[in-house]
Amino acid sequence: TKPACEFIHGLRVQKPMPQGEHSTLQRELVISLTLLFRRSRSAVAYPELRCSFGDRSIVPDIAVFLANRVPRTADGRVENTFSIAPDWTIEILSPGQSTTKVVKNILHCLNQGTQMGWLIDPAEQTVFIYSPLQPVLCFDLPEQRLLAPAFVEDFQLTIEELFSWLRT
Repeated sequence: TKPACEFIHGLRVQKPMPQGEHSTLQRELVISLTLLFRRSRSAVAYPELRCSFGDRSIVPDIAVFLANRVPRTADGRVENTFSIAPDWTIEILSPGQSTTKVVKNILHCLNQGTQMGWLIDPAEQTVFIYSPLQPVLCFDLPEQRLLAPAFVEDFQLTIEELFSWLRT
């Protein structure tokens, strides 16, 4: 098994292999978002989905798309190729992963229409939230409720709840 590769400015960049904390947070977030979106059918959360747009081909840890923006075939099936930016991109730092490269991918998404980007740092138990035209927000207190894009209704998750998944 090989880790995913991203293509940035024509260069192939290999993502690090996910480890336990990364995979746990990714799994729990995808499950939580899927259960939330299933009720309203408003959006879909995809783990490790290649998204090719602008001059990059990236693989966010979680890419969330509004349901009406999911590329479809003529018969209504989900396309294999996503040539648009996600509506919400979520990245989880792995040990040894370059924060700068991950932030650049989030900023690229925001410049291409993404509504929000999260950068989750398990080692620091911190989430940085990026939005267009707003300063970066830092969430690191246990009781802080994380912000989600406007299209996400009834999303209730605190820093404490997020990182408690690492103890289950």
